[in-house]
Amino acid sequence: MYVANEGKLVAFVPPDHADTVLEAMRAHPLGKESVRIGTCVEDHPGMVVAGTGLGGTRVVDMPLGEPLPRIC
Repeated sequence: MYVANEGKLVAFVPPDHADTVLEAMRAHPLGKESVRIGTCVEDHPGMVVAGTGLGGTRVVDMPLGEPLPRIC
């Protein structure tokens, strides 16, 4: 999450349009593996909270400094 990554998309879409957008993305060869990874809720204003593999939650910290460039 903290290193530049070309060719990826994170889209914030209104909930009532999410299924339509996901269907359209999956219809394109480059988006065939598109998935919904989360939702925006009012529980934690101004924070990103991720679910853990053990069923807990943790705050996702803002990155420090500049993002690292991808070096080929």
